[in-house]
Amino acid sequence: MRLVTSSVASVRRRSEQVRRILEEEGPRPLAARLLRGAAWRLDSSGPQLPVRTADVLAADLGSPPTTTALPVGPDGKLIVNWVTTPPAHGSGGHTTMLRLVRHLEKAGHTCRLYLYDVYGSKAGDHVATVRAAFPDITSEIHDVTDGMQDAHAVFATGWGTAYPVYNDPCAGLRFYLVQDFEPWFSPVGGAAILAENTYHMGFHAFTAGCFLADKLTDEFGMAGDWFDFGCDTTRYRLEGGGPRDGVVFYARPDAPRRAFELGMMALQLFSRRHPEIDIHLYGDKVGDFGPRFKDHGLLTPSELNTVYNRCFAGLSLSMTNVSLVPHEMLATGCIPVVNEADHNRVVLDNPYVAYAPPTPHALADALHDIVVDPGFGDRSAAAAGSVRGRSWDDAGRALEAMLRRELTAGT
Repeated sequence: MRLVTSSVASVRRRSEQVRRILEEEGPRPLAARLLRGAAWRLDSSGPQLPVRTADVLAADLGSPPTTTALPVGPDGKLIVNWVTTPPAHGSGGHTTMLRLVRHLEKAGHTCRLYLYDVYGSKAGDHVATVRAAFPDITSEIHDVTDGMQDAHAVFATGWGTAYPVYNDPCAGLRFYLVQDFEPWFSPVGGAAILAENTYHMGFHAFTAGCFLADKLTDEFGMAGDWFDFGCDTTRYRLEGGGPRDGVVFYARPDAPRRAFELGMMALQLFSRRHPEIDIHLYGDKVGDFGPRFKDHGLLTPSELNTVYNRCFAGLSLSMTNVSLVPHEMLATGCIPVVNEADHNRVVLDNPYVAYAPPTPHALADALHDIVVDPGFGDRSAAAAGSVRGRSWDDAGRALEAMLRRELTAGT
């Protein structure tokens, strides 16, 4: 009898929870919670780490492996191995990496991609996707678990890939393309420590912006260089002509560092003050938030350029290193609203970025101020002009210069 009574009480409690979630948040958050709970029960091991256990166990940081250098030939041409998770269309991190690869290839160097996937796929499963998404990349594509060929330089591109780069016996100096401080991606615990440990592997860092280079040097003693964010102004540009009638949000609920929940709260407050303004959401499909919210999901650069040119302002939040988004918004005359943080100011360093404290009301106020600015036209044009000289070629040249310096040091 006690068991029956307890069961009935549990059902009633769960029913009340469902009712409250539906009333307060709507059906989509409820579905997300149910899916997360089901996934956790189906996989009792918990969230998947981006590294194989065997690779971590093989990496004894107390006894570093001996790596040999491959001499640079008289023609000066380099061979560079890049170990990466399978590249996908729309991934900013992969896009930046492959822009660097493209620069080296155009300069006559040889690049190889070695794919590392903890979910069991092989490199051959991804070749067609990589070729379609990045048609100007000619690199050979291999599976890193098959072993790497000798190279002048071997790059890790994320903390999970650092372990096979550390363990593989191939010749080549070790480098680390660091685009964010990845220990911050996980709660304090094992995953964060495993990510931090990769900064003790003796690699030379090449970082996206000076914030990361300074942090890795100051806190982990890593040697490194950094590159400035470029901007593809052939794809993102001020079109002129049409009226602006919206704001836009880079919405990534699957990436906690992009503060999706905070952004949506700010947009709800903004929408109450400006019911006439369309709110464009892109990045991931996030669901129906009302008639003025346009849920675009993943957009091509051309489609995104059109959206930006329709918008007064864009909300781009980052609790860690900045994304590519603010510079792309600036190029179109769409004023980016960014959360106030040292790591954002140091890397962006642009007077047309609007900073606001990371509270829903402050962010909504910043959007409002831009929309009602009587001088918006001049402000928009000046913002676009401020990034006109930025190019990813500068990052490629910085990479090539760093590699030549490090590979010829002491010879």
